[in-house]
Amino acid sequence: MNYILSQKYDAPELQAKIMGPNPIKLEEELLMGASLPPRAVVCDLGSGQGLTSVFLAREYGLTVYAADLWSDPAENRAFFRSMGLSDDQIIPVKADATDLPFEKDFFDAVVSTDSYNYFGRDPEYLDRCLLPFVKRGGLIYIAIPGMKQDCHDHLPPELLLSWTSEQLDYMHDVPYWRRMVSQCRGAEVLEVVEMQSNDEVWADWLRQENEYAVSDRKSMEAGAGKYLNFIKIVLRRR
Repeated sequence: MNYILSQKYDAPELQAKIMGPNPIKLEEELLMGASLPPRAVVCDLGSGQGLTSVFLAREYGLTVYAADLWSDPAENRAFFRSMGLSDDQIIPVKADATDLPFEKDFFDAVVSTDSYNYFGRDPEYLDRCLLPFVKRGGLIYIAIPGMKQDCHDHLPPELLLSWTSEQLDYMHDVPYWRRMVSQCRGAEVLEVVEMQSNDEVWADWLRQENEYAVSDRKSMEAGAGKYLNFIKIVLRRR
């Protein structure tokens, strides 16, 4: 895939902010063909250090609430300002995805890149925790790491070089996620498909020198990538 918009974010100081396979490229593919009008109010759910939030605000003209449980809102706000964005364009919020601090029917859309699999494996999550904050007709865009085929009963040794079986239980295949989101009563399932992004987004991550990227190299250099993919999910609130 040709990541036209993401190329603007290849600077080493920005790439150092990624916390897994390149979320900017995943988000660009996720939003191809998306119908989000400028200034739409969007929740970047699991925004990490805010790079995906910057991408949404700058490239799509959205008003973004950068919601994350583990990042520091003050640090993220300073980063957003350094990227030329105003406090009205991006609002950093410390938030638990299972207990969001927003008004009901607040968001035009939710975008979640490389985080939903940590909190969304409960079939009641969408109806109970997320959809109440999305306007009727609003869209939810999700990109998550997955498996080409679930193999939890017989995990390949390549995967276990970097991750435990408990960590790998956050990753599942397309049929698993289709079953999961299809149980939602309040949303229409528009897409659950394998993404094109895999090798390139992993390569960007493995070039980083933080301890997690270094640890992930053991599995990926042994060929674990052949078992893995990324999955796109698009839902519309009824």
